[in-house]
Amino acid sequence: MCMVKTMDIKRPDLARKRRIRQLLIGGLGVVTLAAVVSVIGSLESAAPRVDRSAVWTGTVEYGEFVREIRGPGRLAPREIRWIPTASPGRVERILVLPGTPVESDTILLQLSNPLLVEETEEARWAIARTEASLAALAAELERGLLEAEAGVMSLEADLESARLQSDAEAELAGRGIVSSIQAAQSALRVDQLEKRLDFERRRLLRLESANQARRQSEHALRDQARRHHQRLMRQVEDLAVRAGMAGVVQEISIQEGEQLAAGVNVARIARPDELIAELRIPETRAREVMLGQAVRIDTRSGMINGSVVRIDPAVRDGAVVVDVELNGDLPFGARPDLSVDGLIELERVASTLHLARPAHGQPDSTTRLFRIDADGHARQIPVTLGRASVNRIEVREGLRAGNEIILSDTARFDQHERIRL
Repeated sequence: MCMVKTMDIKRPDLARKRRIRQLLIGGLGVVTLAAVVSVIGSLESAAPRVDRSAVWTGTVEYGEFVREIRGPGRLAPREIRWIPTASPGRVERILVLPGTPVESDTILLQLSNPLLVEETEEARWAIARTEASLAALAAELERGLLEAEAGVMSLEADLESARLQSDAEAELAGRGIVSSIQAAQSALRVDQLEKRLDFERRRLLRLESANQARRQSEHALRDQARRHHQRLMRQVEDLAVRAGMAGVVQEISIQEGEQLAAGVNVARIARPDELIAELRIPETRAREVMLGQAVRIDTRSGMINGSVVRIDPAVRDGAVVVDVELNGDLPFGARPDLSVDGLIELERVASTLHLARPAHGQPDSTTRLFRIDADGHARQIPVTLGRASVNRIEVREGLRAGNEIILSDTARFDQHERIRL
């Protein structure tokens, strides 16, 4: 078997073509990579577009700046009176409903109490008994007084007779007609009668004084019975519960058939023409509120001015209650418990830069806002804010009067220095 030898033949033209192809592929990759980088760079540097109608803008103003605090609240009567029961009883009828105008003598509800009526009748008979007892005592005392006076008169007559006899016997004894012993006895009898008469007169005086004391005691018992009867009569009259003041019934807190004790509040009455506003101010802002500050109250049907007259010293549910006295006529539809909004004026700054409060602008802070320029772009700039009001805030640095600012939330554009409108 014969062996055939093979040998490689060099092709320099093939190697050269391979190198050219590799260089072309490499160059094409570099060009492609540069193009991609250029496109990405252009995308990163391009400002995002925002529809002008989708943002809320405002203009920086220079002039008077009024700081105010807003607080929700309600209208409340200046004078509120709870009407209690003066007598215990069962509610028979409720004669008025909430919203009814009443006068002071208007009957709100009728109670019943048979035991009280019976006790009143017994008290009336007790008065009759004391008056009869007083009449019997007067007759008795009069009889005793007459008997004592008759005894005194009898002694006075006996004394006068004894004096006549003693004088006669003394004259006869001087003539020796009667014995001196008999004359002395007559004189002794005169002396004894004088002493008895003096005693009886003093007893008569004491009897009159004692009778007067007994009469006063009986009169006191009779007066006590009368007062007790009058008190029961008032309690019976109070079974008809009256308003006690002119106004409008705000609430009836009981039901027919309910058994009530004395002193239970059954109705609330207020004067609808004398109202104040009770505002709830957040506790963090309440320290700025002072007595006498001007207030504007929005009743939804009109505005009315007022002033702060009381600040509650306690914090309840994160708020402080501020009472506002209303000046002038009340708007139509104003009534107790009507929800209102109040604006309390804290101070007036004569001249300063200010604008409507942006979405994220906090008082006494530095923030970044988008300022709208003439070329239609909005550029993000640092702005220092100062004192704040309800809807506006003071500008300390970074803006000028007339600058137009985007006030709505722009958090999604914080990574961009500018946006196109």
